[in-house]
Amino acid sequence: MYRSHTCGDLRETHINKEVLLSGWVHKLRDKGFVVWVDLRDRYGIIQLVFDEERSDAKLLEKARSLGREYVIQVKGKVIERASKNPNLPTGDVEVLVSEITILNEALLPPFTIEDQT
Repeated sequence: MYRSHTCGDLRETHINKEVLLSGWVHKLRDKGFVVWVDLRDRYGIIQLVFDEERSDAKLLEKARSLGREYVIQVKGKVIERASKNPNLPTGDVEVLVSEITILNEALLPPFTIEDQT
């Protein structure tokens, strides 16, 4: 199975459910003890989380190796987001990742649309 839900599907009603998602790495934020990845597909964006307390060390390192526009598949549990984002339909939840597969690496784009607006 390629995915159980799209990135734009997930809401508070999905909390504690296991999901399988696929999409492009939109953004990555590494704060040392925690890594957040915004995963994008044609239906929306969902935040993925990897942290030292709840994630395996190898999984955390794999998350740090991701680049923008990498195509990935993740399996994880939907959890309530600590700091909600009212600007996103999926902003109340995030996915605590338990497995990650890199389906395709990508070269870093020379610029992004967000950088130019």
